[in-house]
Amino acid sequence: AVVSTQSTGVDRAGYYICWGCLVYITGFYTSVSLYLVNKPVHLGGPLSAVILVLGVLSIAINFLADKQKQDIRASDGKCLIWGKPAKVIRAKYVLESGEQRESILLASGWWGVGRHFHYVPELLLAFFWTVPAGFENLMPYSYVIFLFILLTHRTFRDDEKCGAKYTSFWETYCKLVPYKMIPGIF
Repeated sequence: AVVSTQSTGVDRAGYYICWGCLVYITGFYTSVSLYLVNKPVHLGGPLSAVILVLGVLSIAINFLADKQKQDIRASDGKCLIWGKPAKVIRAKYVLESGEQRESILLASGWWGVGRHFHYVPELLLAFFWTVPAGFENLMPYSYVIFLFILLTHRTFRDDEKCGAKYTSFWETYCKLVPYKMIPGIF
C-alpha cells in the first residue's frame, strides 16, 4: 500500500518527501512534546481520557478508510462497504508508453464522504496530539497549522493529477463525491 500513495508513487524522493522526512517530522512533530517539557499542563484524568479516546478514534477512522481502499482493490471492486455493495468507477487511463490500464475509484464508505476524507482524521489526530498544551500559546499548534496547510494544498494537487490521469472518469467521480474533505464545507 505504501508504493501506491502519491508521496512515493508520484513524487518519488522529491522535495516534498525528503524535506518532510528530514525537517517536518523531526521539527514540527516533536515541537508539542518539547513545549510540554518546558511548560507542563495538568489536564486531569477525565480530560486526558477524552483526548486519548478521540485520538485513538481518529487513528481507527484513518485505518478503516485505508482498509476500505485496500479491500476494494483486493476484491476487484466486489465487496461490501458499510454493509452495502461498493460504489466504484472503473477508470481507464493510458501510460506514457501507450499502455492502457484501469484503476478502481471508490465512491462509498469513507471515500464517499469526501475525495480526500482520509486527511480529516490525520488533522484531528494532530489536533488531539497538540491540545494537551492548552491554548495559551500558538507555538505548539504550528504542527497542526502546517499540516492543515499542507494537506489542504495537497487536495488541490491530488485533484489536478487525478483529473489529468483519469479525465472523464474523474469528472464522474467528482459528481458522485462532490466534496474534497468535509461534506457541505470543503
